[in-house]
Amino acid sequence: MNRLEALRERLPEDSCALITSDVNRRYFTGMKSSAGTLIVLKKCAFLIIDSRYIEKAKDTVTDCEVILQERLYSQLSELIADNHAERIWVESDTMTLSEFERLRQNISGAFKFNNSSELSKIITEMRMTKSDSEIALMEKAQRIAEKALDNALNFIKEGVTEREIALCLDEYMLRNGAEALSFETIALCGETTSMPHGVPSDRQLKKGEFILMDFGAVVDGYHSDMTRTVALGDVSEEMEKAYSVVLEAQNRAISAAAAGITGKRLDCVARDFIAANGYGEYFGHGLGHSVGMEIHESPCANTRDETVLRENMVITIEPGIYLPKKIGIRIEDFVVIKQNSCYNLTNAPKNLIKL
Repeated sequence: MNRLEALRERLPEDSCALITSDVNRRYFTGMKSSAGTLIVLKKCAFLIIDSRYIEKAKDTVTDCEVILQERLYSQLSELIADNHAERIWVESDTMTLSEFERLRQNISGAFKFNNSSELSKIITEMRMTKSDSEIALMEKAQRIAEKALDNALNFIKEGVTEREIALCLDEYMLRNGAEALSFETIALCGETTSMPHGVPSDRQLKKGEFILMDFGAVVDGYHSDMTRTVALGDVSEEMEKAYSVVLEAQNRAISAAAAGITGKRLDCVARDFIAANGYGEYFGHGLGHSVGMEIHESPCANTRDETVLRENMVITIEPGIYLPKKIGIRIEDFVVIKQNSCYNLTNAPKNLIKL
């Protein structure tokens, strides 16, 4: 069963679904575009797309009929009426109020609209569990990121700036197979590492400091995500201790990651260990999140998420300790949940590297 068939199975007999978000349209059709409307009916599906993408769509989209967009709202109205749908479901999580109002005013016919969260919830649930091919693409993206890290470790030296480190990572990934970056690369040095999502600046690296790097590559729409914290030369005893606590917390969480555990419980495994070692107040963010066609997906591993993790869900495990205006450490892998354990997609070393 393909993805469109799986979605149709979840739609009521009298309903159709309009997929307008770029990511979900790509998820169901396999084609990247910045425009287009996918309409999924109970027995068929159509991709309505403009002349910029029509040739590519006809060559690559196989699970639905491709139609040239001419008069979008008229075309939608005709397709919905011809296929005897009465209710139109929309993606409430991604459609803006103005887009919905425009749709409601321009669709002709006595149709009812479902602008609740039902369709978005169905798609989110579908995307939670990854197929083998999705996992393979994320693993390919991760291998590119790991080679970028190796390259950066040879580049980093005293006097380089945070921006230069970020650029080194970015350039390597984009030159070596990444279609895009997973997000804006984070590269921080010294006291700025205490800001979990700090922005790289012209601050220069000094000896005895940590360098925190959070980055990822995209391959065929699928993201990787990892963080490594390394040091330039020897570091203080306090820095060594905090690093060892983060590493052990991450190892414990990875050992606990398996089908049946909740995201909240997995978070607790790492959080309780960090707290027991006196750093509880310095770990402010959640342990992790899922990754796929977007860098942050459901489910999460945090203090609130009660989702029971299932086989082939992907989750990041990224505990951290951040001492304001002093140091920050984060170590992040991402893993595939299996029945009694997990498969770690990340191969980069984690023992403290001193350059």
